[in-house]
Amino acid sequence: MEIPVIRSSQLNLGRAIDVGFCNFSKNLNSKIFSVKNNSKTCKIFQGQSLKWESKSATRFTLKASATAQSEAAVISEKGSRNSRTKPTDGVKLYVGLPLDAVSTCNTVNHARAISAGLKALKLLGIDGVELPVWWGIAEKDKSGKYDWTGYLVLAEMVQKLGLKLHVSLCFHASKDAKILLPDWVSRIGESQPDVYFTDRSGQRYKDCLSLAVDDLPVLDGKTPIEAYAEFCESFKASFSPFIGSTITGISIGLGPDGELRYPSHHYRSKNNSHRGAGEFQCYNKYMLENLKQHAETHGNPLWGLSGPHDAPGYSQSPMSSGFFLEHGGSWEMPYGDFFLSWYSSQLISHGDRILSVAASTFEDTEIIVSGKVPLMHSWYKTRSHPSELTAGFYNTANRDGYEAIAEIFSRNSCKIILPGMDLSEENEPNESRSRPELLLAQIASACGKHEVQISGENSLVSVSPRGYEQIKKNLVDQNVVDLFTYQRMGAYFFSPEHFPSYTKFVRSLNQANLHSDDLVTEEEGTAVSLPGTNLRMQAA
Repeated sequence: MEIPVIRSSQLNLGRAIDVGFCNFSKNLNSKIFSVKNNSKTCKIFQGQSLKWESKSATRFTLKASATAQSEAAVISEKGSRNSRTKPTDGVKLYVGLPLDAVSTCNTVNHARAISAGLKALKLLGIDGVELPVWWGIAEKDKSGKYDWTGYLVLAEMVQKLGLKLHVSLCFHASKDAKILLPDWVSRIGESQPDVYFTDRSGQRYKDCLSLAVDDLPVLDGKTPIEAYAEFCESFKASFSPFIGSTITGISIGLGPDGELRYPSHHYRSKNNSHRGAGEFQCYNKYMLENLKQHAETHGNPLWGLSGPHDAPGYSQSPMSSGFFLEHGGSWEMPYGDFFLSWYSSQLISHGDRILSVAASTFEDTEIIVSGKVPLMHSWYKTRSHPSELTAGFYNTANRDGYEAIAEIFSRNSCKIILPGMDLSEENEPNESRSRPELLLAQIASACGKHEVQISGENSLVSVSPRGYEQIKKNLVDQNVVDLFTYQRMGAYFFSPEHFPSYTKFVRSLNQANLHSDDLVTEEEGTAVSLPGTNLRMQAA
């Protein structure tokens, strides 16, 4: 069964310069996704199946055939002809590599599948890829002992294809990718659990270090800030051949999942259908000591004994307790203002420290430094904005909490990465009272005032047609970002259920800015941009 994916079965990247046409061929044994053309094939791999292990029972395989024609020559030949087809007048398109692209043993996972995937992205006209670089892998065994082997291999793969590379330096752990903090850091955490964020019931969040220990020598006499700085310096030295040419951007990890926030939602009841407010994370001894000192300085020592007593639990409705009530809630009282000002200031200071480390490390390079700020859009319709408050953003109906955030990014000449470019209010559950578009607009406004550039990402792995339209709206109509990274490459990304829709999305961005003379007509048939490529994705 053949199903045309795009009009005329073509992926248009310019006048008579098409990648090819997409179809599905289905039999009892497999589903095939293929990009076909009527010319000779170029060499990608010589008849080898490139398997990408999926978490499900399905296994995806990228295949490619071979000829003697030089791939580099083909790309070079077509480069000038594609110059008019860059999407959305300067917005660059990236795709994130798998979280586990490099294994805990510092080898490249799915190496052949990633290589073939990179070639497919190159054919599609994608500008580059994003690579997560994990603290728990590169400095796994011992403080100051770095091993960049797997990451250097990937950087070279990207360089050879002429793609650009953005690197995310990740100082957190990932449950999804089963990547932990460095072993030597985890051992310290076992004996000193207060290095982790802690909620009021004593639960520790062990996927990153608490911001309260940034400047404390808790890592065998070294502070976390010093450890992060040394990590950045080692990366800079090891990747110097790629910096400024292949590597054009660095994202520095600022907290849980790399984002500037507290881990306020790390524990939620599975039986609760709506998203709660989350919980304040100020209960390790270092945070409490800081709060106590702050309260005494302001002449209210009793306010420094603990966090808010009337805040709800993780999955409880924000209105089930007194702190976040729409009218008369503690958040509007003098105590609430005192606590929220302190809580958010700790996060802002932490972000400033980390951004300063990255900015100073790479200031003599052409690297653009970025940091991610989350889109905590649940409960945005309420006056108190509970999800933002527990995450550390003092943003309410009475106060703009993002001016100070934009200011630290501006001071350090850093860009802000915002996820959620695919989210719209109509797709959010009513019970969460969410307004992702309004929140995005508010953050973008603060960035505009402080001249901070924005890069965007999607939040949902499975982007719907409406989600693609929302991304396109933000990229083209709203013009709020200059670079968009689609997260993320893997078995699902290249699956027949997904990749054709992503291809169509990229094509729509290209066509949005093409001159009418550049658009392919029905009569132009099946011309191809890179002769000879025969990429297939097989589900076995």
